[in-house]
Amino acid sequence: QEAVCVRSSMSDPRLRQLKIKTSALKRLGKDREANHKEVAQQRSRIEKMKAEGKDEYDIKKQGEVLEECLMMFPDTQKRLEALHAELKGLLDSEKDLASAAEYAEAQAALEQVPVADPKATA
Repeated sequence: QEAVCVRSSMSDPRLRQLKIKTSALKRLGKDREANHKEVAQQRSRIEKMKAEGKDEYDIKKQGEVLEECLMMFPDTQKRLEALHAELKGLLDSEKDLASAAEYAEAQAALEQVPVADPKATA
């Protein structure tokens, strides 16, 4: 009969929500990291073009691409902050699920993906 209880808890919609929000938080963390890499690559590309004496128009266009990359940060950060708060609130309100693997994974994700952007420049 205990196996039945375990099986029924696996279908608990709260666990499903934990799993979805955890995956989304990890994805946003990866997106933020990818944004940082893209900005660094773009800055490097611009510096290389300047050093090689490339056409000013081409350099300006690459600068516009860099600006577009930089515009992605606020949206990603806002979504990450909201999702972080949602997941933390869900964990706080569903402490009875603390023994579930999904709960532990969600807690780990909150620690692995900090709200504050560790690579943000002032």
